[in-house]
Amino acid sequence: FFSLNSPQSHLVYLFHSAVSVLGEIVVNEVNFVRKCIATDTSQYDLWGKLVCTNFKISFITDDPMPLQKFHYKNLLLGEHDVPLTCIEQIVTVNDTKRKQKVLGPNQKLKFNPTELIIYCKDFRIVRFRFDEAGPESAKKVCLAIAHYSQPTDLQLLFAFEYVGEIYHNPAKKVNGIDPGGGGGGLSSASGQQTPLFETYSDWDREIKRTGASEWRVCSVNEGYMISTCLPEYFVVPSSLADQDLKLYSYSFIGRRMPLWSWNHPNGSALVRMANIKDVLQQRRIDQRICNAITRSHPLRSDVYKSDLDKCLPNIQEIQAAHIKLKQLCVNEPFEETEEKWLSSLENTHWLEYIRCEKLPVEEGRDLSCLAASLIQVMLDPYFRTIVGFQSLIQKEWVMAGYQFLDRCNHLKRSDKESPLFLMFLDCVWQLLEQYPAAFEFSEMYLTILYDSARISLFGTFLFNCPHQRVKESTEFAISKNIQLGDEKGLKFPCVWDWSLQFTSRDRLLFHNPLYIGKSAPCVQNGAVKTFKRSKKNYSSTLRGVPPALKNGIISEQEFLPRRNSLILKLKPDFLQQTESQSSSMEQYFRDWFAKPVDLHGIILPHISGTQIKLWKLCYFRWVPEAQINHGGFITAFHKVSLLADEVDMLNRNLRQYKSNSSLQGNCSELDQSRMYFRANSLNDTSGAPDFLSSSFPFSPVGNLCRRSILGTPLSKFLSGAKIWLSTETLANED
Repeated sequence: FFSLNSPQSHLVYLFHSAVSVLGEIVVNEVNFVRKCIATDTSQYDLWGKLVCTNFKISFITDDPMPLQKFHYKNLLLGEHDVPLTCIEQIVTVNDTKRKQKVLGPNQKLKFNPTELIIYCKDFRIVRFRFDEAGPESAKKVCLAIAHYSQPTDLQLLFAFEYVGEIYHNPAKKVNGIDPGGGGGGLSSASGQQTPLFETYSDWDREIKRTGASEWRVCSVNEGYMISTCLPEYFVVPSSLADQDLKLYSYSFIGRRMPLWSWNHPNGSALVRMANIKDVLQQRRIDQRICNAITRSHPLRSDVYKSDLDKCLPNIQEIQAAHIKLKQLCVNEPFEETEEKWLSSLENTHWLEYIRCEKLPVEEGRDLSCLAASLIQVMLDPYFRTIVGFQSLIQKEWVMAGYQFLDRCNHLKRSDKESPLFLMFLDCVWQLLEQYPAAFEFSEMYLTILYDSARISLFGTFLFNCPHQRVKESTEFAISKNIQLGDEKGLKFPCVWDWSLQFTSRDRLLFHNPLYIGKSAPCVQNGAVKTFKRSKKNYSSTLRGVPPALKNGIISEQEFLPRRNSLILKLKPDFLQQTESQSSSMEQYFRDWFAKPVDLHGIILPHISGTQIKLWKLCYFRWVPEAQINHGGFITAFHKVSLLADEVDMLNRNLRQYKSNSSLQGNCSELDQSRMYFRANSLNDTSGAPDFLSSSFPFSPVGNLCRRSILGTPLSKFLSGAKIWLSTETLANED
């Protein structure tokens, strides 16, 4: 087995584990390990083997998991597995000597550990005991985990080993799928694939989809000749010549020229642009760019510019808020924080940043990724579908050069770590919570997408920019004698190929049963017709509703800044601007939210304190005492899924009654259920499955180790307490 001190390591292929991946190898293992399920008793603990591979840590046991009735299975990971890139901290403990040590890479361990605690980036804590294991074997496996979870070089991440095996053995496949192409995406009902925006044609199709007739795909950066931070192809105003772009690029930070993101049907365009570093040329270049954008608008409207670098916290402040949130949800014993839980949540500032979208900027990339993405989610219903949302992340995050390697800190040595992508998903979840019928995907999909960013198999979330992928993978290919041919670097598996992780049945949980598509199929006189929902259809559902309650609005006062809200804490220069615009902005929102919702038009977020919530499924799924058996949103999800499945059954029966050969061919896709939960028959009155809980489809059993505490403020919070205010303020309001 692997020894950190031996110059030649003996690597054993992982065949004995229930779940293994091509290229995965065992580097160390230890028998007679006990996985702790609770701290107050050992009766539920599991016995087995702890294995460290070059991809994950695995706990292999024949014992069934106690107190667990359901487990969402990942085809890449076993029930007790943790990917190495998901590990945040490794702590070894010796009870006898009362010593503990946080293990870093290439560190020595002077005592034999009796306990190992793994802190994970997804808020899990996993704990193992070595009471019956060999002391030297326990020490070696701890050192191996520390070594392989904190690589010193990007090419040491597992994705490179995996892709190398694919290229050397093209006949090999994982789970029956050849992921080497990296182009597979989750298909929608219409059979669409997720565009990766790596080619000229993908950008050209997006221009045509949005009707951006005065814009063109630019190939001036082919081979990354102009900027290593930009994709090879991007969209610019048609009036800007390639020669001008080359000339202007030197004046922008990182040579990040203006990037087109999206076009509104009225001709307005959303454009991202880095700051101009050449002060002497700033006015001239800025005017030239603005003139080109103005000419691209059919009415020649002026350009509205928003400087995202104003009054924003830095990356360290965002990271600090995330750490405080994690400590509150995971590390802090509830009995010590019971009386201060709500105020402690407020003091993390996490919900304030979510509410105000206050995010940091570095070289124009961080905030512009999130701002541009949220704008498109709110304005374009296409990006509220599964395929559209995935294409949005590809376009605005992956190809636009969001620094996933540094921000996710895959190499455990970046001082630029910050949870900006998680914050984006949290903001989207807030919109999903407020407009559940406007999104095709569910909150389970968003949570699993966040988890997938911590799996070092997918190239999607592995690099700082497309150029880094090409450069690093080309160097790796040369070192491994891999012939690339005409390919620009190695092709890594794409996260949008969800079949690599989940069965087709489990992927049905990604779909939101409350979603109202742009058109609904129906059968009339034996033919399939399409019923298009208009604004009038949506308005009819709101007739008779008091104006103060429309769209979930409680009262007009909720539009105004609260006494403790973030708007009172902004910098003076921004505060003055806010005060001058507040009156017109308040009136605009009052008028807007008084209208009926158009689910296929613009949706604006409710940003009052009552509307911003903590994303419980993502942050509390591993906390046993926060789990509500037979409760949580999943109970409504289950009921609506059964109802939707009954409607599908009625459609199938109606088609069968009106069937003819042409109809059968046109509607074959409707013969399969779209729902994870299915009705056994029409008017199915069976109860909810016994395994449903507020943590579904995840299980907190064995992931957190602390005593069960009853009567915590969580019960109040989960039933709708006002969490944005401190408990003292709530007492005063009462």
